[in-house]
Amino acid sequence: MIANRSQLSFVGIALLATMACTPRQEARHEAPAPTARPSTAAILFVGTSLTAGYGLQPEQAFPARIGARLDEEGLPYRVVNAGVSGETSAGALRRMDWLLRQPVAILVLETGANDGLRGQDVEATRANIQAILDRVRREPSPPKVLLLGMEAPPNLGADYARRFRGIFADLARQNQAAFVPFLLDGVAGFANLNQTDGIHPTAEGHERVAQTVWKALRPLLTPAATGSTSVDR
Repeated sequence: MIANRSQLSFVGIALLATMACTPRQEARHEAPAPTARPSTAAILFVGTSLTAGYGLQPEQAFPARIGARLDEEGLPYRVVNAGVSGETSAGALRRMDWLLRQPVAILVLETGANDGLRGQDVEATRANIQAILDRVRREPSPPKVLLLGMEAPPNLGADYARRFRGIFADLARQNQAAFVPFLLDGVAGFANLNQTDGIHPTAEGHERVAQTVWKALRPLLTPAATGSTSVDR
C-alpha cells in the first residue's frame, strides 16, 4: 500500500502542528453557499487541505489537475473542489446536507486525515465516514463514491496507525466504494514533492496525487454524463 512507511516518520510531529487547525479556523475556511448551475455532471471533491491545495494556486491542486485530464479526454464532467483546511470527518459530515443540495455524479471523499493528526478515537472517525456514505445513499440519484485512504502519523504508535489505516479499507469494502489505499502514496516523505512544511505536496506532488486518484476514478466515468448541477466554490 505504501512504498516505504518509514519515510513518514520524520513528519510525524510536524503534522500535528501544521495541518490540524482549530474548529474556529475550520469555519473560517468554509466554502460559499452552493448555487445551481446547469452544466455537465459534477465530480465533488470533499476533503482537507490536501484536497484544497494548501499553499498552491487553485489550478495546481489535484482536483483541478483531474479536471484538466477530463477536458483532455473530452469527458463531460465538471470538477468541484470543496476541500477545507483543517476539517475533520465530523466537519465533513456536518457539511454533507449542504454540499448535496445539488446533484452530484461522483463523490471523491478525502477525510479523516486531521482526525489522525489529533489522535482522535478511531471508531468515532469510522462512524463519521460511514454516516457520510449513508447520507450519500439517501440521495434520489446517489452518486458513485471514491474513498481516499489516509495514514496516521507514526508518532501516535503502531497500534493506532494500524487501526486508523483499517478504517478506509473496511469502509470501502463494506460500502462497495471505489478505493485508493493511500492518497499520498509516492509523495509523503519525499522532500522534493512537498512544501517546506514537509507535509503538503508541491505542485509536482499534486500531479503525482492526481495520477493516483485518476487510476481509481477513470473506471467510474461514463462518456454521456451530462445534465447534472452541483455546488460552486
